[in-house]
Amino acid sequence: MAFKSGFVNIVGNPNVGKSTLMNLLVGERISIITSKSQTTRHRIMGIVTDEESQIVFSDTPGVLKPHYKLQQSMRSFSNDALVDADILVYVTDVVENNEKNADYIERVNVLKDIPKLVLINKIDLTNEKQLVELVGQWKKLIPGAEIYPVSAKFRFNVDNVLKRIKELLPENPPYFEKDQLTDRPLRFFVSEIVREKILLYYDKEIPYSTEVVVDSYKESKDLVHIEATVFVEHESQKGIIIGHQGVALKKISMESRKSLEKFLDKKVFLRIFVKVNKDWRNSDKYLGAFGYIVPSDN
Repeated sequence: MAFKSGFVNIVGNPNVGKSTLMNLLVGERISIITSKSQTTRHRIMGIVTDEESQIVFSDTPGVLKPHYKLQQSMRSFSNDALVDADILVYVTDVVENNEKNADYIERVNVLKDIPKLVLINKIDLTNEKQLVELVGQWKKLIPGAEIYPVSAKFRFNVDNVLKRIKELLPENPPYFEKDQLTDRPLRFFVSEIVREKILLYYDKEIPYSTEVVVDSYKESKDLVHIEATVFVEHESQKGIIIGHQGVALKKISMESRKSLEKFLDKKVFLRIFVKVNKDWRNSDKYLGAFGYIVPSDN
């Protein structure tokens, strides 16, 4: 039997469970998960390889209408996922408005030559009658797509989705080494873990105005020494991140360190700095430095 491999790109609106499903399909915690929209900012690959196949999953930012350049970059990641997919997985759920970002669904329907799977997530929050109606609606919205009701929370039907993806993979040699789990470097996941804690512990605009950069990563036999900087856009945001007498920053540092020690399986010394970088979300220079696609002005 010929070896099969391909790119399986996961797209959809914010907060429908794309990252949770990605982690389940990959079998590892590749993407950070919070209840806030726009948690995923980058396109992140998770690679699953066995003796017969290699699946290169891509988690993408939720589809949105951009209001500043960072969001334009995030939308670019979502758009690019339509270009290089061998299989497209469109994730929705039982509560979102099906007509939200209809222009993106139109772009999905332009793709005629690749298999499309629509995953209706969070079916534990609905009943059978409503689910049947939703399946019918999505058959009309994305004609020709295979519809899979799933519950990422309870892992319902996820294994069947994975089985079907393997069946649909084209015959190709592997794109990555057998033991490679992702295309992202270790520092990326360190910064994402810190940013996850900021998303969890701060409200309003603060989480969306921050970026985390790992300045130093030094590993010895028993200890990992990490220094990172949290960038914000305004002095007032810096004060909120640090908190009274540094209490808030200490909490973020402590929770980040715990997660990093679990992730790295080593003791971690973590030092976090906070700096103001005014309007970085609209700066081509800093977006490029932070690893985002720099939006075109055209």
